[in-house]
Amino acid sequence: MLVEVFASVEVSLHETSGGDREPRTIYRGCLQLRQPLFTYFRELDVSMRRKIYELVRRTDKKSRARTIYNGIIIFAVFVSVIPLAFKEDYLLFEVADKIAALFFLTDYIFRFITADFKYAEYRNGGKKRNPFLRFPFSPMAIIDLLSILPSIVPLNSADKSLRMITRLMRALRVFRIFKVARYSKNIELLVRVLKRSKDALLAVVALALAYILISALVIYNVEPETFSTFFDAIYWATVSLTTMGYGDIYPVTNIGRTVTMVSAMFGIAVVALPAGIITAEYMNELLEEKRQ
Repeated sequence: MLVEVFASVEVSLHETSGGDREPRTIYRGCLQLRQPLFTYFRELDVSMRRKIYELVRRTDKKSRARTIYNGIIIFAVFVSVIPLAFKEDYLLFEVADKIAALFFLTDYIFRFITADFKYAEYRNGGKKRNPFLRFPFSPMAIIDLLSILPSIVPLNSADKSLRMITRLMRALRVFRIFKVARYSKNIELLVRVLKRSKDALLAVVALALAYILISALVIYNVEPETFSTFFDAIYWATVSLTTMGYGDIYPVTNIGRTVTMVSAMFGIAVVALPAGIITAEYMNELLEEKRQ
């Protein structure tokens, strides 16, 4: 296509006489060439980005290159979290972290420049929202960014004021594990289940928060000597909800123990609700996949 464009412009220039071949005439020829060139490079850009999209994202087409690419990213994820199991910083760990961060940054860029293919409904004026503005705020994009920041943000751990921030940035590397979620069909299935049962799960969360608040208020007023602060009561109600009971804070009076028994029974019911909801939606999702 590009050769044909140049040939047509060359013919139009040769057709003019020698005296008329002024800068204005050449300028007009360049104007004729501009739009076809833009069209060519736009089509070339779409073609290249389509190949990148098929490389970094799961599609119906099977690709050996995508399998290798995914394997490299998964390997980089697990290698980059190994240093979290050590307190000492070794040179090998630092080099491995920088290399892994380079892979993660490249992957983030690839996914950003192909955002319009992922959000296909936002292309060609389908909706006013720009897909390139939507992508950075998607959950997986935020996880990707959090997994890159610890390696590209320089902090001096020797400074006491920055020591806590340094530890926090180091802990953010844990988010790299969540990157593996996009390469597992089972995890994607679980995410779809959670989205479908979102309303029911939110109702359970609201019920659990109400349970914690009411239990904390009751026990805080029943045993003010045992629970010196309201936060202690909140902590006790939370561990009672999960029926764990660490034993560091517990009521000592008969009324307090009675409240604890009633709270524990309600806690069992509240904890059991999400399991039933998720299991039911999971079975429905499996049935739909079998039908397809």
